[in-house]
Amino acid sequence: MAAPKPTRTRRKMQRVTIMDVAARAELSPSTVSLYFRKPDAVSAAASESIARAIEALDYVPNLMAGGLAAASSRVVSIIVPSVRNAFFAETVAAMQEELGKQRLQVMLGHTEYTEYHEEGLVRTALSWAPAAIVLTGLSHSAATRRLLRDSKVPVVEIWELGSQTMDMAVGFHHDQVGHAAASHLIQRGRKRLLFLGARLHEDRRAALRAQGFVETARNIPDVTAEIIQHPAPASAEVGAMLLGEALHRFPNVNGIACSNDHIALGVIFECQRLGIAIPDRLSVVGFGDLSFSAASNPSLTTIRPPGDLIGKEAARLIIARILRSDGEPAPTVIDTRFTLLHRQSS
Repeated sequence: MAAPKPTRTRRKMQRVTIMDVAARAELSPSTVSLYFRKPDAVSAAASESIARAIEALDYVPNLMAGGLAAASSRVVSIIVPSVRNAFFAETVAAMQEELGKQRLQVMLGHTEYTEYHEEGLVRTALSWAPAAIVLTGLSHSAATRRLLRDSKVPVVEIWELGSQTMDMAVGFHHDQVGHAAASHLIQRGRKRLLFLGARLHEDRRAALRAQGFVETARNIPDVTAEIIQHPAPASAEVGAMLLGEALHRFPNVNGIACSNDHIALGVIFECQRLGIAIPDRLSVVGFGDLSFSAASNPSLTTIRPPGDLIGKEAARLIIARILRSDGEPAPTVIDTRFTLLHRQSS
């Protein structure tokens, strides 16, 4: 005799709906809908009842259905150059925390520093009717700019400021970072300067830092500056190779700025291997203030970008735009600036 088939529960037979949540919470469906769209507009008592009902029923909102009704979903698409980069990880984490307070969810993609991949990610994001799209930097393909302009979706460009902002922007001027690094080395008496960079042909922001560095140095009498670069992603190994090339081509170099702290760490390691005293013989400045920078020996002078602040301010702009009901606000630009941390390496 065959065993009886197990009885399937209602939850497995059909999707739990917002009507089920409303009935369980003993509230109207419109109140539950408002809870998802504008949580601050729902009373604390009602919010608690809805949250208990959602948990009890294992309710998962149909974001696309909500998006079709309201012309946008509760998803914010964040597109960064690399998910492996600690800079961008810090920004995304801060943004996700702030957006989560308004029950906005994050969809993350990374471009590997190519505008082609960014364009594909933007097309995919737009198919989800996002509440907003966050892009890294100001350089985008013509197709990406056209897609975003036609979509009317709020756009925040992060980690860079300049003259080509599409809508909103949060970040700082990278040429000013290069200026700060060069000025610091010159003030320390260094006149033979080099900028060591990785992936400058793809990383536009690092290239801007290099440009600001050499332009500042070359405006000072008796100071020279050159750029040496490697096509591979930044690493300590690449930093060591770049220092080797620097010493071969410019043996009198006495001040080096690096496109990031990984390159600078490789420079420090290679100097120790070669017996080059830091900072007596060679001063070194990094970028990023990564976790090892203060603990290295010697500790690394570096420039700290406010990654967490960029994330929080970008989220704030998105939330303000979504909740605003009296028309489109003017484009908003926030300059977070940066901080030069003077340590032992200079």
